[in-house]
Amino acid sequence: MECPPGKSSWPELVGTKGEVAEGIIERENINVNAIVVPEGSSVILDFRCDRVWVWVNKDGVVYRVPRIG
Repeated sequence: MECPPGKSSWPELVGTKGEVAEGIIERENINVNAIVVPEGSSVILDFRCDRVWVWVNKDGVVYRVPRIG
């Protein structure tokens, strides 16, 4: 599946607060919905061009590179 053009990965957001990362992602690529997910949560594994999981630890800090999927 090929996604529309636009930014697809945000490694620079690792270490930031999840809510801040969510806003930056949605501003930088208007085609995606960023979703903050607490560590240990279950998510659906299907690939979608309009979704970015923003994985946060118990302190609400991004610990995994957010990317389209």
